[in-house]
Amino acid sequence: MAQDGITAHSIGMTFTRQGVRHEVLSELDLTIPSGGFVSLLGPSGCGKSTLLKILGGLQAPTTGSVRIGDDDVMTAVRKGRIGLVQQKAALLPWKTALDNAAFLIELGRERVSRAEARRRATEALELVGLAQAAAKLPHELSGGMAQRVSIARALALDPAILYMDEPFGALDAITRDQMNLLLQDLWLQTGKTVVFVTHSISEAVFLSDTVHVMGANPGRITLTERIDLPRPRDGRSSSLPEFIAYEDRLRDQLDINVEAERNAA
Repeated sequence: MAQDGITAHSIGMTFTRQGVRHEVLSELDLTIPSGGFVSLLGPSGCGKSTLLKILGGLQAPTTGSVRIGDDDVMTAVRKGRIGLVQQKAALLPWKTALDNAAFLIELGRERVSRAEARRRATEALELVGLAQAAAKLPHELSGGMAQRVSIARALALDPAILYMDEPFGALDAITRDQMNLLLQDLWLQTGKTVVFVTHSISEAVFLSDTVHVMGANPGRITLTERIDLPRPRDGRSSSLPEFIAYEDRLRDQLDINVEAERNAA
């Protein structure tokens, strides 16, 4: 396993609510190579976000383990190897885009001067195309711009792995397409390992090297699809017959999952 590859073994997650036991994830195995772009695709409630939290050390599984290269996941967190981008940008309203991008560096255990934090935040804003908006406050930013600041905030930490939990789900279709192009460019430039949660079949095909389709009750991987399309991909890629064929296979598997869940209910 390469240094920043991810290995999840026999992940299970259960919780009890009002005396009733719920199994969210069951015996889930997952291997993600260093530098790969992997999407977790599935409907709400199938455990995608829970799995992402476990992979990122934010939640401990009931059973199983996660390793980042040779480290357990919490050691990787302490070493600063993991970054997280969520659906909501969650910017501090009184701080500029630059100060928001520098915020996590300044909070971290790493001893970094304010000048160094701002230098790294400036570079991250440049990467996401927002150098000109460094002095703007959150209320002066569009939704797409705010999410780019959120991505810059994670990139400024220079993590080897970037976990992204439906980061573009709240954006309009045009902005979402623009953000997909931006994210692909960032990934090609930086070579980071990206794990991306989405409900969108087309988004998963466009961005990913590999798509894992998840079923629910309990959450598990029901299909792993390698996306063998040339890069860089652009707006015309979605019209390729191969692209459409991948979409059809993923959609068919999602339909099979829904039917299986309906029959089991």
